[in-house]
Amino acid sequence: MTGRRRTRSTVPPFTTRPLTRAATAAAATVACVSLAAGCGIIPGATGGSGDDPVTVMTWAPMETTATNKPGMPAFAEAYARWVNAHGGINGRTLKVLTCNEHNDTVAAAKCARRAVNEHAVAVVGSYSQYSDSYFPPLESAGIPYIGGYGVTTAEFTSPLSYPVNGGQPVLLAGLGRELAARCGHVALVRPDTIAGDELPSLLGAGLKAGGHADAGDLVADEDATEYEAQSEQALKQAARGSGKNGCVVPALGERTGTFMDSFRRTRAQYPGVGAATVMGSVDQTAVDASGGSAGPYEGSYITGWYPVSTDPRWDGMKQVISEQAFTDNRIDPADAGVQTTYIAYTAFRKVVESLRGGEVTADTVRHALDDGVPVTTGGLTPTLSWPFAGKLAPIGFPRLVNTDVTLQVVRDGRLVAARKGFVDVTDTLKNAHLN
Repeated sequence: MTGRRRTRSTVPPFTTRPLTRAATAAAATVACVSLAAGCGIIPGATGGSGDDPVTVMTWAPMETTATNKPGMPAFAEAYARWVNAHGGINGRTLKVLTCNEHNDTVAAAKCARRAVNEHAVAVVGSYSQYSDSYFPPLESAGIPYIGGYGVTTAEFTSPLSYPVNGGQPVLLAGLGRELAARCGHVALVRPDTIAGDELPSLLGAGLKAGGHADAGDLVADEDATEYEAQSEQALKQAARGSGKNGCVVPALGERTGTFMDSFRRTRAQYPGVGAATVMGSVDQTAVDASGGSAGPYEGSYITGWYPVSTDPRWDGMKQVISEQAFTDNRIDPADAGVQTTYIAYTAFRKVVESLRGGEVTADTVRHALDDGVPVTTGGLTPTLSWPFAGKLAPIGFPRLVNTDVTLQVVRDGRLVAARKGFVDVTDTLKNAHLN
């Protein structure tokens, strides 16, 4: 979860926007009856009636100097080709619009407005850290946001958000639980942002659950080009004598790789210190790019949302890629963004199928989600459903429903399972003291 201090995500009380949408729709209907002509289509009531295609959108940053997730839109397009080649969804063609979010607040808003203007019934499997820009247009039009990457707090608070993973909160809480038994002193390096301010408490909740002291908290600019000073500080903190090897935890999102470059150069002076981090800060692509088994991640523990990419539960996703995107090098089945997009589209398909051939609109999709339609993902996640206020509402995450994490380790340059199955961190998170 990211975001600079000056752009804190805010979401009005849940009871206000639905009432506003209903009033707006009613006013528009009256105006149409009075004028008998010239009215547009009411937001939230479009995108898939009769035999029209079911239209959705997927966006992600591409061709930027920072975060890039081209595999997410590319996989969405491949999924549409695959599902249409197999008869569509309830016999209906799936139409996927893609949008380059450019890692930019203005572009994120443009993508959202395009989704509204082109009558998308949902935004599915997308990535953007600019929730202040994209949620208002979606909320005004009643368009659900299904399976975002979990990179912003608003994805776990907006009533129009239906996340499929637990984002940074579950990853850090789960990592803390694991490191409590494995590490001496722990040093956290995180961005100097509002969202970054929550990370010590999340990691600390996990450490506390394992009877471990809090981690040292080191802040850094989220857009720095090097982290020599922070790396040196973190290694010094983690190397303090305690009878166990220390651990450094970088949680800098797309800048984690930059930190690890600095960490690699300084680490030789501190042979007893290891590294650990979370999916979203690193995945198999990052491990490969940093040198694989010879790189700085070798031996690192990493918490993830899903099983490792070699698990047979991913065979359905790999079938889509094999049939429709075999030569598309943008799509890496080990990439967490691609995996999240697959799960999000699996969830969307289940929801549309639950409508049993009825009208498919933003309203009907949203109502099915809100009515608790169960979504199964072949064991890649627990069965998902999104109550109005979930079990973590008391700590400020009412939409966080998937609290399972997996533990992985980089061994011989590959991310492999370090523990079988999932770990549920619900109780751990309930003890987190957030700002």
